[in-house]
Amino acid sequence: MSLFIASINSGSNGNCYYVGNENEAVLVDAGVNCRETERRMAKLGLSMGRVKAIFISHEHGDHIMGLPALAKKYKLPVYISKVTLQGSGMGLPEELVHYFPSQPVSIGALRITAFEKLHDAADPYSFIIEGSGVKIAVLTDIGKVCKQTIHYFRQCHAVFLESNYDEEMLRTGGYSQRLQNRIRGGKGHLSNDEALQLFVGHRSPYLSHLLLSHLSEHNNKPELALDLFSPFADELTIAVASRYQESPVYHIQHTGDNSALSKSLVPFHTVQYSLF
Repeated sequence: MSLFIASINSGSNGNCYYVGNENEAVLVDAGVNCRETERRMAKLGLSMGRVKAIFISHEHGDHIMGLPALAKKYKLPVYISKVTLQGSGMGLPEELVHYFPSQPVSIGALRITAFEKLHDAADPYSFIIEGSGVKIAVLTDIGKVCKQTIHYFRQCHAVFLESNYDEEMLRTGGYSQRLQNRIRGGKGHLSNDEALQLFVGHRSPYLSHLLLSHLSEHNNKPELALDLFSPFADELTIAVASRYQESPVYHIQHTGDNSALSKSLVPFHTVQYSLF
């Protein structure tokens, strides 16, 4: 009873997250070009043949840049908001497009729930991917923690959680006041401190992995985020999802007592992983 997760890339230069079981998988966002997505997945021992669908959170380029080529090449269904598709300007074959229904979507043994989030996009969504008793959340590009975010975060065994900026670096960096206000204004991004408050206040007793995601290139540093979270880690694995390379594949296991045992995946070959 387990799922496998990996970050293909995480940051303003491209976002793509892999969640799957032994038979099927989904990608959340496709902001990395098709060839690079293929290369990184192959490096991790992950087969594109196992990917059965792509779920798109919103229309910003760092989340959809690689979508048309990837979807067309592998004839992958694309689950997307109608408003998001219209705002993206993408040309996708009609037969590949599936608009979010009001109920969760089943992809083989995986169950994907989309729920609205606060971000400066046309119609943005976060996702919960569930299978084999394990729940994985992709919670990035969030301007503010809302009740739905808390509700789903409390259920998770592993989370890709946005920890975008350090307050002091943003305040003293080179960004204009207007851009700073956009980032911290409730529909931009979560700071390290805001992400930590969610983690400390609402973590589930069986949360095993926290992947800090979508770190700003200019207003954050991996070591800053890790230093902030590490004192609260207990036995959790806390890592940074890099903007420069893929993460390891993590094996998230569910046990009957609603706890999770997680470790780096053994059946696939592993890679060296740097925070920088």
